[in-house]
Order: sequence, then C-alpha cells, then structure tokens
Amino acid sequence: MRVWRGLQDVGADEVAGRTVVTIGNFDGVHRGHQQVIAHIVTRAREIGAEAVVTTFDPHPMSVIHPDSVPLRLTSLSRRIELLEGLGVGTVLVLPFTREISLWEPDEFVRAVLVDGLNAAEVHVGESFRFGHRAAGTVDTLREAGARHGFVVAAVPLAGDTARWSSTYVRQCLAEGDTIAAAAALGRPHRVEGPVVEGDKRGRELGYPTANLSLDDTVAIPVDGVYAGWLVRADGDTLPAAISIGTNPTFGGTTRRVEAHALDRDDLELYGEHVGVEFADRLRDTLTFDGVEPLVEQMARDVDQARALTATA
Repeated sequence: MRVWRGLQDVGADEVAGRTVVTIGNFDGVHRGHQQVIAHIVTRAREIGAEAVVTTFDPHPMSVIHPDSVPLRLTSLSRRIELLEGLGVGTVLVLPFTREISLWEPDEFVRAVLVDGLNAAEVHVGESFRFGHRAAGTVDTLREAGARHGFVVAAVPLAGDTARWSSTYVRQCLAEGDTIAAAAALGRPHRVEGPVVEGDKRGRELGYPTANLSLDDTVAIPVDGVYAGWLVRADGDTLPAAISIGTNPTFGGTTRRVEAHALDRDDLELYGEHVGVEFADRLRDTLTFDGVEPLVEQMARDVDQARALTATA
C-alpha cells in the first residue's frame, strides 16, 4: 500500500488517473468506518480508479482545542495497517496544522480533492463536517462536486443497536465493556507499546507479566482484570490474563497494563513492541489482605481467562 505523508508527496508521486476518496480521522477504524471504506474500494474497482483514504495526524482537536483531545483508539501505524487490510490502495496522511484548520471548505476541496487527488467520487459519513469551524457539510461537498466534476455519496453509519462511532467505543472502554467495544470495532480493542521492566512481582508470584509502556493519550479500559491476548511483534498471539491498575495490594500508585501469557514462563519480552487485546472483563481491581489470597485469586483469573479465550 502507498502512504503519502502530505500533499507534497501526492505532487511528487502523481495520481495515475482519477480517485475514489474518503476523508476522516478513522480513529479505531470501527465498523462505521469500514462501511465507508468498503464503498470506496468497491467503487474504485468498478470504475478503474484508485481508492484513497485521507486522514489526519495529529488529531485535529490537538490543534483546535488542545484541552479536549479524545483518547486515541489506534496509533497512526495501526490505523494504516487496518486500512491496508480493508483493501485500500493509498492513504494520504495530512499533517493537521493551524493553517489547515483555517481553510474554508472551498479551499480544502480545491487543495485536497481537486488539485491533489483528482477525485472522481468522494464517499463520507452522513454527519461529515469539514473546513474552518466545521462549516462544510455533505451538502456543501455536493455543491463543490457539481462545480469541480466529482460525485459525492453519503454513507449511513448507524448499527443495529448503537451508533458506530469512536466516541461510543471510548465510552464502552471507560465502562469496562470490552465486548461491546469489540462489537463496534469488528475486532478486539488493542493497546500497543514496548515492554518495560516493572517490579517483577508477577514472576515472584508465579505469573510473569509483560508490563507495557503507555502514555496518557491512549484509550485504556477501566481498571480491572481481563481475559485477552498478548500479540507479539512477529504476529504470534498468546492467550493472556491482563491486569489494569495500580497494584493496590502492594501500595502501588502508578497505573499499569500488565499481561500474563497463559502457561508461558519462557518469554523474554523486554524492549519488544507488543499489543494487548481485550476479550472480556473478569473482575474489579481488588486490595487483598496479603499475598496468599492474591495468588489464589490470580489462579482463578487465569483459569477463567483460559476458558474465555479458548472459545473466543
């Protein structure tokens, strides 16, 4: 897949013929996003054009309202990986700057869709907004398309029981409902990061864990113990019991995501970039009266995680 990291890359590479384009943040690449992307991939194939996803980095809110930036569901690299898996031929990553935030809708259309991508069709969600102060709507885009020679299609994003949106997924994670989050995403939610040294207490207790280094911009499920998977850099996926919290039994104060690969004590993961995926929440984070009841509960957690991941 081709990745353009700005309009200057488009100009250097040049678009071969017309394109079928969609535009958005695509954080999470959830099922609503997938509907739109399926449309552009299908239409590009039908008319012999290139399917192009236009996305932004950083999130526009980091420029427009830095104090209101939503927690990130996917890194840019993960977003691109997921888009490639959906059959997208090209991704245009627009660096979102103050200058771009001030573009009026017509400026955006001309710079990106007309002069940049030579769009034949543009497919967006029904609630799509763009341009300075989100002044542009789907109707605005249709009017621009009539002037510049591209067709606009609005794709409904509503699911059967809830609206598919990144906001909805974040809400599910904040409530610990990783099953509902996975249903909206079309796959388990994943957090990613390098494995760093922790207290090594899990190894001492018989349950060694991979301690992920994550920053406070990542959407992490609410504290608790979860069943899920540890995904290694080579793609090897291992069933896991996952703890999120501060280890209150030992007086911890730092929030951590730690994954114990079930029935594995031979892994050397320090420094490796791994993913942790969440199947279901097992219980709240608890404070135990000593090591013995903690270890007994950990054994029950592992048994439950093993049963859940075996059937997932």
